[in-house]
Amino acid sequence: MGQLIKLQDYISRYETDIYSYPSRFTRLKRQQWEKTRQNWETDGLDAANLSFSPLFPENEEEKEKRPFFAKMKDLLRKNKKDEEVWTEETEDNKNDEEENPLEFTVDFHVKPKTIEDLKKQYLDQLFRFQLKWASSTLFERSNLHPKFFFDERLKFFLQRFPDTFLCMYKPIFLLKKAPVETEAILLTPSEAWCISFLEEEDLSVYIGSPDRFWEKKRNTKESKILNPLLALNRTEKIIRKIFHMNEIELPIHKLLLSRNGYIDYPSSPFDVKLVDSRNFEEWFQLMRSNKSPLKHMQLKGAQALLQYCKTSSLRRMEWEETE
Repeated sequence: MGQLIKLQDYISRYETDIYSYPSRFTRLKRQQWEKTRQNWETDGLDAANLSFSPLFPENEEEKEKRPFFAKMKDLLRKNKKDEEVWTEETEDNKNDEEENPLEFTVDFHVKPKTIEDLKKQYLDQLFRFQLKWASSTLFERSNLHPKFFFDERLKFFLQRFPDTFLCMYKPIFLLKKAPVETEAILLTPSEAWCISFLEEEDLSVYIGSPDRFWEKKRNTKESKILNPLLALNRTEKIIRKIFHMNEIELPIHKLLLSRNGYIDYPSSPFDVKLVDSRNFEEWFQLMRSNKSPLKHMQLKGAQALLQYCKTSSLRRMEWEETE
């Protein structure tokens, strides 16, 4: 499961400590899955022994209206759950976690009947958990837009790739004090991918050219779309410049992806990889077969990129009221 280290301009726990959180996530994911699976195998379909909850977390506006003592009670309860999750950690890690508490409990909104149902719901829980990590820290938070809970492309990055893949989803960089939104960035242990999607309609054919606009054909209809390589090239240039300034030695690749259509561009630039419905599965399985662990240069590259990202956040209300 890929890790979401930056979501647009939301504050991320990874930007506070990129060298610790990726391994923490992998450890937490493994521990929680084993615990969940064992409970499910022991209790079977007994709903009394499974925890159920609404699909979405409590609305932030409603949370802010609640009394101060109620919010502090929730905070203490969450900290207690965190301590239960991490009982196997060393004393040093416990102290570290107290500064950056982990809030992850497995609740099901539909009773899982098979192990496959259990896995699917567990991954959906992890997806929500990652959105929380990518939009809050212990002291600050960003207002997460509900649309990201339904973003299929974001789920594709986070649920279909190995834990060692670090994802920056449409990050906003500050370059000479000007915000620039880029395409998705995927940092693997050995390379960096700039990825742009062409997936407006199923079975569409995209006719590429060096011009500003491309043609899109579907059945008998034809239309024009903005050349997707413009944004892809801009993203690659930003990454290359940041890597150069920080002496990051990671190959950078540009990928134009259409999982449900076709890309027709015989004279495409040599430095752009085109993947459509004809060769998607081959590329996808090749990426998933990457079993390399997290690498120092990969984390160093992620840290360098995060330093140039824009972050918009607010101080958590509970800490302001406590002070």
